Amino acid sequence: MDIGSDRRTFLRGMGLGATGLALCSYLPGWAQTTSSGLSPALPTVSGPDIALKIARQTMMIDGRRSKAIGINGTVPGPLIRLREGQTVRLNVINDLDEDSSIHWHGLLVPPQYDGVPGISFPGIKSRTSFVYEFPVRQNGTYWYHSHSGLQEQLGHYGPIIIDPAEPDPVKFDREHIIVLSDHSMMAPEAIFRRMKVDPGHFNYQRQTLTGLLSGKDQPLRERLAWGAMRMDPTDISDATGAAYTYLVNGHGPGDNWTALFAPGERVRLRVINASSMTTFNVRIPGLRLTIVQADGQNVVPVDVNEFQIGVAETYDAIVTPVEDRAYTLVGEAIDRSGMARATLAPRTGMAAEVPALRKRPLATMKDMAMSAPGRNDAPPAMAMDHSTMQGMDHGSMPGHAESSDHGSMDMRDFSNAPQVKKGPGVQTISPMPMDRTGEPGQGLADVAHKVLVYKDLRALERNPDVRAPSRSLDIHLTGNMERFMWSFDGVKMSEAHIPIPFIEGERVRINLINDSMMGHPIHIHGHFFELVTGHGDHAPRKHTVVVQPGGKVTWDFTADAVGDWAFHCHLLYHMHAGMMRTVSVRPRGEA
Repeated sequence: MDIGSDRRTFLRGMGLGATGLALCSYLPGWAQTTSSGLSPALPTVSGPDIALKIARQTMMIDGRRSKAIGINGTVPGPLIRLREGQTVRLNVINDLDEDSSIHWHGLLVPPQYDGVPGISFPGIKSRTSFVYEFPVRQNGTYWYHSHSGLQEQLGHYGPIIIDPAEPDPVKFDREHIIVLSDHSMMAPEAIFRRMKVDPGHFNYQRQTLTGLLSGKDQPLRERLAWGAMRMDPTDISDATGAAYTYLVNGHGPGDNWTALFAPGERVRLRVINASSMTTFNVRIPGLRLTIVQADGQNVVPVDVNEFQIGVAETYDAIVTPVEDRAYTLVGEAIDRSGMARATLAPRTGMAAEVPALRKRPLATMKDMAMSAPGRNDAPPAMAMDHSTMQGMDHGSMPGHAESSDHGSMDMRDFSNAPQVKKGPGVQTISPMPMDRTGEPGQGLADVAHKVLVYKDLRALERNPDVRAPSRSLDIHLTGNMERFMWSFDGVKMSEAHIPIPFIEGERVRINLINDSMMGHPIHIHGHFFELVTGHGDHAPRKHTVVVQPGGKVTWDFTADAVGDWAFHCHLLYHMHAGMMRTVSVRPRGEA
C-alpha cells in the first residue's frame, strides 16, 4: 500500500487496526500487534536444539489476506535467541514443493552451514530436512532468510538475537525488535518479469510535463540532458509503494503494531531491514536516537534524529521517552512512495500523528559520478549506452559545449576500469567516483536535523586485525538500468566461472565502485570488514554496506574463513539478475 496515493485504503486499514486491538486478547501471542518488550509479540525459539518448518501460508496485512511463505507459521519467522559461546543445532524442515534454504545473515559459521545453494551446500529438497550445527562465536542483532529463488520476498525471513557471554556494554531497561520489510500481493516472479520488460514499471512518481516546463523539480536544461540519456532522475527505487506494503514485524501501517514503554526507560530498538528491495529512512518524531550497534557490532554511541538503513543492515538504537504519550516510528521508503509505521506508547490503543510522506528525491549529477567542486548539478557530457548514442549530435547536447569540467568525458570509457567486461550490461563507467560515506544518503542531504552517516560510526573496541593490507582490489558495481541488467565488473553470476580468489589470512583492501545511479547494499558472507572512514584501529566493522550512486566505498578485511562464500548485492532482484559472485578463500600454502 502506498499511503500517499491510496489514503482510502490507509484509513480503512486504520479502522481494521482498531478492531484488531479489541480482538487482541483472543489472538495467539505471535499474532498480537502489541509488544511489551518483556514477552515479545514475535514467537521465540532458543536452546541447543531448534526446529524450524518452512511452509506456504497466508498472512493478514491491513485487513487483506496475502499469500506468503512463513517459518513455524509466522511472518516474520520466530525470533531465534542464542547465547554467545553455545553450540546450536537447527533442524530445518522444508514443507514447500520446491527446494529451500536458510542463510544466517552476518553469523560466522562453517561454510557448509552458510545456507547458499550452489555455493556452500546443495539446498534443502522439498519434503526433506537439513540440520545446521555450529558454535555461536559472536553476539548482537542479526537475521536469517532464504537464499533460494525469490522466496525471501514472500516472507521467508526472521530475526536473530545473540546475547553476549560477558556483561553487555549497552545498558537498557526494555528492548523491541523492529523487522522492516516490503510485501506485495503480486507474485515475486511477476515483479521481476515486469521490471525486466519495463524497469520503470513501478515508478509512479515520474516528472510531469507541467513540472518539467515550470522547472520546479529540475531545470529544463538538465532534464533534457537526462532525457537524451534515456534515464530518469526519479528512478530511485526499482520496486516502490506501487507494488509494496511496507511492514513492521509483519504488520502494515494500518495495523499499528505497538511497542510499549514506561516513561523514563531506556528502550533498545533492534532495527533489521529484512526487505527485498527497499532502503528505509527511520525516525521517531520527538525522540532522539542513540545508535549503539551496527550490523551486530558495538559502536561508540552517536546521537541522531534519523538514519538510513540499507537492505540487510541492522542498527540498534536507544531511545528514552520521558513523556506519557505515544510516538510514531516511521520507516519511510527512500523514494517516498510509502512507509512502514509502528507506535511506541505507554499503553495499548494509543497512536501518534503519522507524518506525511516527504517530497520525493531526485537523482543528481553526483549520483552519476559527474560532480566536480562547485558543479554538483552540472549536466552530463555524453549519452551512456553506446546503443543510445547512434545518430546523436553530442556536440549539441545540453551542457556539452559549456561544461568544460566534463566536455571530454565518455561515461563508457573503459580505460578507467580495464577489468570490466564490455557489453550491453554495462551502461556507464563512473568517471569520477567519490567517497560518499560522509553523506546521509539520497534524499536526506537537506533535512534540518542530524542524520547518521557511515563516518559517524566508530568501533567500541579495537579491531581484531589492524595490519595494513598487502594488496588492493577494485570491484565495479555495473548495470544497465534501462534493461534491468546487474553484475560485478560487467559479469553476471551465470557467466562467472572462476571465483574471486583470496588466500587464508591475507589482509586485502576492497574498493567498491558504483558505476550505476542506484545505491547497492553489498554483502559478503562468512566475514566482517572494516570500513575505511578515518577511524584507524577503531574502524566500524560491518557485513553489509550501501554504496551510494556514483560513489565509492573502501573496506579492509582479513580472509580468515577458508571455503567458498557468496558475495552479492542484497537487493533481491539485482542479485537474481546476476549481481553476485563467489569468493573463494584458499588454505595458505595451497596452489
